[in-house]
Amino acid sequence: MTRFIPPATEVLIVADCWQAEAEAEAVVLRAIEAAAATADADTADAELAVMLTDDAGVQTLNANWRGIDKPTNVLSFPALQPSGDAPDDAPRMLGDIAIAYQTTRREADDEGKPFDHHLSHLAVHGFLHLVGYDHETDGEAEAMEALEREILAQLGVPDPYADQDRVN
Repeated sequence: MTRFIPPATEVLIVADCWQAEAEAEAVVLRAIEAAAATADADTADAELAVMLTDDAGVQTLNANWRGIDKPTNVLSFPALQPSGDAPDDAPRMLGDIAIAYQTTRREADDEGKPFDHHLSHLAVHGFLHLVGYDHETDGEAEAMEALEREILAQLGVPDPYADQDRVN
């Protein structure tokens, strides 16, 4: 039996507002590890980065990369995979995730959810995008949401879709 190896995950806290959430890095790391194990994603020798930023930072990324000039809760940027001549010892990059503090805080408060539950959900959601899941069609959304529910249940997080619309 093959031993599960989670991706090497670097959490970068780039906005001071995250200081209010002392456990944010640990929450994100647990969520990514659970997602990688449950999604049956090939994460051995893979790396990803999670940037904990503010609404302004995410708004800039959203405007630059998606042409949408407003903040959102989470953005995922899957890495382009090298073709052919990549060095054998080069780590495989999964990509980057950016999470906006103010939007995440507001959504958690508005939905009456613990902040760490909502942060876990956004980290899982972002990770699944990095490994190929999407929600462009109803079928894709149902599959992705079912996997999110399964992963979050392992983390003790209730169904995030019970009384709300889908995460963007």
